[in-house]
Amino acid sequence: MATPAYGPFDEALARLVPYGPDLSNGMTSHAPMAAEALCALGRPDAVLPWLDAYRPGIESRPLPRQTIRPDDWRQALGRKDRWADWAAFFAAELAGGPWPASLNRWMRELAPGLAAAATHGIIRVGHAVRSLDDAETTLRVAELADGLAYLAATYQELPAASGAGGMLHPGDAIERVPRVPPAERVFEGSITSSLDALDRFPPFAPVIDLIDVSGDASSLVTGLTETFARAYLANAHDFLTAIVFVHGVTSAAAVRSLLPHLDEATARVALRYAWQAGCALYTTFGDRPPSEAPVGAPCESTETLADMAVAHGDEHAIKFTEACVREHRLHPWPGYLVAARSALDLLRAA
Repeated sequence: MATPAYGPFDEALARLVPYGPDLSNGMTSHAPMAAEALCALGRPDAVLPWLDAYRPGIESRPLPRQTIRPDDWRQALGRKDRWADWAAFFAAELAGGPWPASLNRWMRELAPGLAAAATHGIIRVGHAVRSLDDAETTLRVAELADGLAYLAATYQELPAASGAGGMLHPGDAIERVPRVPPAERVFEGSITSSLDALDRFPPFAPVIDLIDVSGDASSLVTGLTETFARAYLANAHDFLTAIVFVHGVTSAAAVRSLLPHLDEATARVALRYAWQAGCALYTTFGDRPPSEAPVGAPCESTETLADMAVAHGDEHAIKFTEACVREHRLHPWPGYLVAARSALDLLRAA
């Protein structure tokens, strides 16, 4: 796999300064995330051309309206209309000391809402953190502030029953995760609308306590990404379901990027809610349980898959391919690459 190369990333962030977190169609802008993923794939030459083609669909950056104070921030949680206020808040927070300390503190606070915006909040934070691991620059710190702001502004807690910690590996626990009967499912044009409906599906609440989060954190992330890649392979069959199930993998992979900067307690909390968020996608859109059957390798190499993702151009295709290639490098299960290859086909047309 090509070596990550971040040469154009700060220029990409500079071009994105006038823009906010949303597209004109009401969906989430993936611009900084996809730009970082292209750098991580070792495709820096593709970053600025891709961004210039994508920028016309991004909404302008909104202005802050009301200051969020350190003693009253909870009242602004889940207020998407206050993203600019949150961005200003986190910019001030990160200016007050080393960014890893602020990240650890706020991930502890925000982890219960990790499903925010169908997990786009945590994914954006993960991309920002990985770019900072490459080099700490003013623009990359600002991107982390914007990512944390998106996680806070779209914050969404899912139903969770309190109880003792679970004892299962994700691959075993997924067998106990209930699926909403098709006749009872809700979809009002967004994944978030389906997750909202989980408040009316009591069997989901105990899911959060199924897995054991006490072991090696990196190994647990691998368990999550493989389990949710298997969920993708079992259930992605068209554009919408591909979009849904890629996020179970990319959100868990995003938490991996955070782990070096989180204390043990915060890491366990983040992993617990990453599991819950991935299960929420499976519960609301899944039709079949993940299979444990062996998966054969695709014909394409990781380099070819990366080239295909760049040529494809879809932001989800780029980010999913990068996450699958990265996870495959750490744990060479061929299903990651099979899932990435599948998405390149399914994401071609809405």
